[in-house]
Amino acid sequence: MVDFAGVLTDPDAGRFYDYLATARERGIRTALLSNASGASNEVKNTMFGYFDALVFSGEVGVAKPDPAVYLLAADRLGLPAARCAFVDDSAANVRGAVQAGMVGVRHQSVEETLAELAVLFPAG
Repeated sequence: MVDFAGVLTDPDAGRFYDYLATARERGIRTALLSNASGASNEVKNTMFGYFDALVFSGEVGVAKPDPAVYLLAADRLGLPAARCAFVDDSAANVRGAVQAGMVGVRHQSVEETLAELAVLFPAG
């Protein structure tokens, strides 16, 4: 699971989008989890090229760092929280994911985040 602002808006985010596309090709399920109120259908259709599930706090009525929103996103992926990793630039949001039972990855740079994800989801 990935946050939008701060991760996918990083100046080097193109590499992260490439990673997401490759991960999905490898069978890794991906989700966008955002505290935004929602998104237009056009934006959602674009995002479904990278994500299996889109969760917007404004649409589901619960926001990060409440553990319930992470569990909802995991459910939409059809996975238990323990099989999920969550990437966000906010330490509080990463802690919320960990409280929900996920692996938390604090995004500070695309290079560091991709290196950590490579350890969590090694190429077969």
